[in-house]
Amino acid sequence: MSRITDAFKNGKAFIPFITCGDPDLDTTAAAVRAMAENGADIIELGIPFSDPTAEGPVIQEANVRALSVGTTTDKIFQLVRTLRADVKIPLVFMTYANVVFSYGADKFFAACKDMQIDGIIIPDLPYEERDEFLPACRKYGVELISMIAPTSEERIDMIAKEAEGFIYIVSSLGVTGTRGQITTDISAIVERIRAVTDTPCAVGFGISTPEQAEKFAALSDGAIVGSAVIKILDKYGKDAPEHIAAYVKEMKQAVNSASERTGKIN
Repeated sequence: MSRITDAFKNGKAFIPFITCGDPDLDTTAAAVRAMAENGADIIELGIPFSDPTAEGPVIQEANVRALSVGTTTDKIFQLVRTLRADVKIPLVFMTYANVVFSYGADKFFAACKDMQIDGIIIPDLPYEERDEFLPACRKYGVELISMIAPTSEERIDMIAKEAEGFIYIVSSLGVTGTRGQITTDISAIVERIRAVTDTPCAVGFGISTPEQAEKFAALSDGAIVGSAVIKILDKYGKDAPEHIAAYVKEMKQAVNSASERTGKIN
């Protein structure tokens, strides 16, 4: 069992996302530690990119802010090496194919192994093209996280059968961002996934409130939150980590409530 899958073994997982370097890397480090200390089970670390096609305005602007202060992939790698002195939960990169291509896939994933990165999410990498990176991921023990969207339809079984770590269920069509209402039949997607694999699945895109986190964690194996965390960073800047700590604690409690409702307690 991988460290990512292991994070789900005792209950529902809460998975926050943060764009590295927004507003600076010191704040990122403090925020990551705050999330880990207040209940995050896995943390997604966004490597900023100039054209993040899957992201809504909130995370797009975070990418711009991070890049504008000189955030680079190498600086993020050094940040993660520093964090690994005390942050022991699984860490997953989320970035775009061009970032990995431009760095060099073998070099990129060798660095991931060195800094104990557990997995990677590449939103613009179609399932059919995953072999571009899968050999390097396997070589260096980095799990390539699969995404399943409402439009995946007949491809759900195929994607789920090959999935590793956890499956990222995209709750809604479109880009990332908080949503007042999510109408996708998540339970139907989860049912199809569970028919072909035991790999855990967590729901993201649009979740921002404890009520939403509890609802979708109850239907799946966890909840993923990104834009809501970035909004806190945008509002409070360098003072954001303490507010992120409180938010993550509240969201983890909601996810634990879902665990209690389903009899799976973390």
